[in-house]
Amino acid sequence: MNLLLDTCALIWLASEPARLPHAATTAINDPATVLHISHASLWEITLKHGAGKLTLPDPPRKWWTDQIAKWGITELPLTAESLLRGSELPPHHKDPFDRVILAQAQSESLQIVSSDAEFPPYGIPLIW
Repeated sequence: MNLLLDTCALIWLASEPARLPHAATTAINDPATVLHISHASLWEITLKHGAGKLTLPDPPRKWWTDQIAKWGITELPLTAESLLRGSELPPHHKDPFDRVILAQAQSESLQIVSSDAEFPPYGIPLIW
């Protein structure tokens, strides 16, 4: 299974794993699962941390690197295609970071791990 972690899913996996529902935890911990994370999440995390809206135990650079290594996560870079595709999605969701994550899930055929109630209208498989 190929999973794309939403920003909140990565943060909870790292700091409050009990907040993840059983279905998400089971999928994430399955040895056959390949975890992915978008650089849109990295950007969102650094902006929220810099604005004082997100507390991390380490500076974002170290925290991100540690989580990637700990969970064996594959990073998905921001590309012109993912940004353009995100801007072309129907306007169900206004958050630009989430729109890029949705676009990357579509283009890479990934299921998303997220609690975001705005994701289902896009028809992308969601685990929560």
